[in-house]
Amino acid sequence: MISIIIPFYNESESLPVLIVQLIDTLKKIDQKWEVVLVDDGSEESYELGVMSYEEKNTKIIKHRKRMGKGAALKTGIENSVGDTIIFMDGDLQDDPKDLPKFLKKINEGYDLVNGIRIDRQENPAVKIYSKIASWFLKIFLHSPFTDINCGFKAFKKEVLRDFNFYGNNFRFFPLATYLNGYKVSEISVVNNQRKFGKTKFGKSKIFVGIIDTLTAYFLFKFSERPLHFFGVIGGILFLVGFLISFYLAVERLFFGVLLYQRPLLQLGILLIIVGIQVVMTGIIGELIVYLNKKSNK
Repeated sequence: MISIIIPFYNESESLPVLIVQLIDTLKKIDQKWEVVLVDDGSEESYELGVMSYEEKNTKIIKHRKRMGKGAALKTGIENSVGDTIIFMDGDLQDDPKDLPKFLKKINEGYDLVNGIRIDRQENPAVKIYSKIASWFLKIFLHSPFTDINCGFKAFKKEVLRDFNFYGNNFRFFPLATYLNGYKVSEISVVNNQRKFGKTKFGKSKIFVGIIDTLTAYFLFKFSERPLHFFGVIGGILFLVGFLISFYLAVERLFFGVLLYQRPLLQLGILLIIVGIQVVMTGIIGELIVYLNKKSNK
């Protein structure tokens, strides 16, 4: 069975059109299906007249307030029953006609299939951010994905056993699936021009996206060995502080240079203290990982 999960926020004009297109496509697919609509606290009222069509195949879940796309996707998953799950956006930029291509790849044995938006209809600044993020993830995490931020994707429900949705980590769900050893692939999808409303991802969210990318790098690379991350940073800070202090000590002992007028001394001491604290943070992280693994045995 296929579960199509569509999170939305203030898409009163787009949704009726999307549902009609979606049902027309699903009627041609020889599989059982359901559509799970998740209203993430919309302020607009909307009428989905087509919901009367095979109502048992469609459901709508409403959040009392806006919780974010990650929470909406999690709600959709919790209320779906399909073996294969498809994520779509509710703004008509994802084309339901691409659904058969996703299902074909899944039937070929892939665990997750991610979309690659052709001729993306986005703000240029957002495009630049996406390209930089994709480059960063390819270099540092060996990501196989061309367009990891594409919201149009299909996957087998079993991959969710190794992933929990929270915050904005849904953006890196494909990468987490790949790093967990599942078989992944990509297909090209149409990216339509938005006809109604306005995009929820603007320039103001680029900074948040950068922070999320760095967070993903840390979690995927160092979540089980935090000392490798904090130890290197703390060690460098400590070494620089030690060298500065050693240099000043040599000047004072052998050349009689007074230190009370040397601000560099305070910098050296500060770097030593901060370096030790950063290393200790890594050690505490290692203890937390160890105790967590031990308690889960």
